Amino acid sequence: MTSLIAALFLMDHIVSAVSQCTVPDSEFSLAGDFLIGGLFDVHDVTEEVSHLLPDAIDCSKQPFSLSNYRRFQVMRFCMEQINNSTQILPGVTLGYEIFDHCSDTSVFPGIFDFMSVHESVQPWPGPQGLNVPKVLSVVGTFTSTKTRTIAPLLTMDFIPMVNYGSSSSAFSEKAKYPTLLRTVLPNQWMVEVIVTVLLHFRWHWVAFLNDNGDYGTDGVDLFGKAIKDTEICLAYNKEVNSLTNHSEIFQQIETQKINVIIVFTEERIATMLIRAALNLKVNNKVWLATDAWAFNRGLMETPNIDSIGTVIGIAEPETKIPGFYNFISSLKHGHAQCEVGEKRVCNQVCDCNELRPEDIFEADPSYSFPVYASVHVIAHALHNLLQCGRGQCNTSMTIYPYMVLKEMQKSNFTLMDHNIQFNENGDPKFGYYSIVFWDNTKAEEVGYYKIYPSVDFYINSSKIQWYTDKQVPSSLCSSECPAGHARQQFGLHTCCFNCVSCPNGTYINSTVDPYTCVSCPATEWSTSASISCLPRLVEFVSFEDAVAILIMFGTVFFVVLSLLTAVLFGLNYNTPVVRSAGGPMCFLILGCLSLCSISVFFYFGKPKESYCIMRLLPFVLFYTVCLACFVVRSFQIVSIFKIAATYPSIQRWWMKYHGQWLVIALSFILQLLLLLITYTTASPKLYNETVWYPNQIVLGCETSLTAFGGSMTLFVILCFLCFVFSYMAKELPKNYNEAKAITFCLLLLALTWIIFATVFILYRGKHLQSLNALAVLSSLYSFLLWYFLPKCCIILFQPEKNTQQYFQGLIQSYTKTISQ
Repeated sequence: MTSLIAALFLMDHIVSAVSQCTVPDSEFSLAGDFLIGGLFDVHDVTEEVSHLLPDAIDCSKQPFSLSNYRRFQVMRFCMEQINNSTQILPGVTLGYEIFDHCSDTSVFPGIFDFMSVHESVQPWPGPQGLNVPKVLSVVGTFTSTKTRTIAPLLTMDFIPMVNYGSSSSAFSEKAKYPTLLRTVLPNQWMVEVIVTVLLHFRWHWVAFLNDNGDYGTDGVDLFGKAIKDTEICLAYNKEVNSLTNHSEIFQQIETQKINVIIVFTEERIATMLIRAALNLKVNNKVWLATDAWAFNRGLMETPNIDSIGTVIGIAEPETKIPGFYNFISSLKHGHAQCEVGEKRVCNQVCDCNELRPEDIFEADPSYSFPVYASVHVIAHALHNLLQCGRGQCNTSMTIYPYMVLKEMQKSNFTLMDHNIQFNENGDPKFGYYSIVFWDNTKAEEVGYYKIYPSVDFYINSSKIQWYTDKQVPSSLCSSECPAGHARQQFGLHTCCFNCVSCPNGTYINSTVDPYTCVSCPATEWSTSASISCLPRLVEFVSFEDAVAILIMFGTVFFVVLSLLTAVLFGLNYNTPVVRSAGGPMCFLILGCLSLCSISVFFYFGKPKESYCIMRLLPFVLFYTVCLACFVVRSFQIVSIFKIAATYPSIQRWWMKYHGQWLVIALSFILQLLLLLITYTTASPKLYNETVWYPNQIVLGCETSLTAFGGSMTLFVILCFLCFVFSYMAKELPKNYNEAKAITFCLLLLALTWIIFATVFILYRGKHLQSLNALAVLSSLYSFLLWYFLPKCCIILFQPEKNTQQYFQGLIQSYTKTISQ
């Protein structure tokens, strides 16, 4: 408790000293009905200052900041303008207490003075309730670090701070900074503009230099998050300060071939960095300047500044404040009179006697409008609280700082074409960024980035004089891949990669994923190094195709020949040739062969599932009957000449029960059952062939050989039996030896399907369907031509061989031969 009382006594002593050293005609103070505080870095501490005793720092011994002195004068001008206005706060005068806030840790007397009540700091409410501190609001400060230091102190008494220069994103957290509003855009928007510019010019390989204060560390954190899902790579990042080895930094940047450098630092650090680059002859770089130094006239006017490369600045636009130049020119004796009296103490001393009005007016104009707007925000809040109207205000009211804060949060007025409003975080809902280019000694506007009411970006790169003449410089770790090539990353950064050509059947969409070759859909194709897929040509044999017409004509001709053969056999039904060929069985064979030909027509046209079924069903079913007929016919020939004599009982049984028809019926029924099972479990499906031809889709049918195993087995068994019986009947009389003709037909049948199987392995084009139909037709023609046609020739052209006597003579000759 003793230490607390001692600390309060010390603060009270300091505040009293501050009050005693204030000279009435000082630029730093002005009496008025309501007092507003101001914090400006008229001087800036460049090195850490340490004291053995708690003493206020002498800011006048620190380097003078002309740009901050200009902002200081903007506040004074705005206060004078408001006091002379009849539109805002009529009959009410605003006074101010402004302190030179040159240090972020050692300048507290001004803050305590603002918080003081009757020249004493009271950390708890007085007996009458809430304290009314000396000032109702504070304008300041310039840097984020200084704001972070003093904002909590002002928050204790709910003294609102309207900030004009601290852009750290931390101040958007209202839980930590409930009484802070600002008229400068937060860092996240600055970073957004930087990223937009980098992407616009395709600068993906960059260096980021930041100071170690709140402003720079916040900037680099936001930048890292902003580029996370972009093509931008942070190749090099370094904190810089007054002790930095600039030579080492620029050597690292040159080693990594970085051509774009983002300098996110306060003005003093940026000045040291750029001058070091000049001394070290760093050239051929693009420098991105933030609002802290984008309008730094001192750097712009530095000799040979263009030798470092191209400087592009991003800052709030330079706003000309009407009447400000006249105000500067009217200062006492034509220059800024800061020293009053023989000696000044505390924070109110500045050595600026030699300044001309032109020096002040032409200093860095950035942040001038935010200062101007800050004062107006406070004035309009008071105007509303005092119920000003009709030329007078209610000055009898007691105004507390929290009331001013609440009214400021509701601000909504127009100031120099800006609609002054704040969001829920206390950040401005007005303002935009100007993109400038350092052209000799001036900053020429080449674009803008508007935020409110909607985002609008524009930049005219033709106005920028690049160090590479007229071409936009590049900053890439690896050059862009040619079209149709994918990136193959090496190292830690995604910007460093090799280029690999995408193979056939794949493509790459660089805007979506530049690292992956995407496979084309089944209905599309591509060549190597493609950026898109092309539709495949759909192929099938149409009914109008020449090959299809030829095969279908052959099929129709086959049916006609079969019909003529049946007619011829019918007219000569009782002749030996017809009876030896099978008699009534011949008509069954010819009928089944004709029904088999139905399958041929379903190999043409666009495939359907019904087509796939009909390609196999008629052929397999009715060809089975044909094969069964030939098996029976071969067996009958062998039975008559060989088995009947040896095994007469078999012959009698065969004749009694009509064994030939029984075998044919059983074969038909068995095959029908097998087909029903097959089509129920694994029916043929439509199939698109996309493997053999990358640019085509061959429409066809997919048939499971396993599912058709039973039907094929029955086929093989019937063929095998035909061969066996044919071999047994090889020595029979010529006209009775239909077995030889059957054997030859079977050989042709086997050869046909072996050829087709070979082609099926080597070729999968659309004409495979035509070859399949041709194989079916050949299977039909083999029996018609080599079994029935010779007999038709005998009937038509050799009738003498179609007599009973001729056949009896052949049998007698065969009997004599086998008996010898």
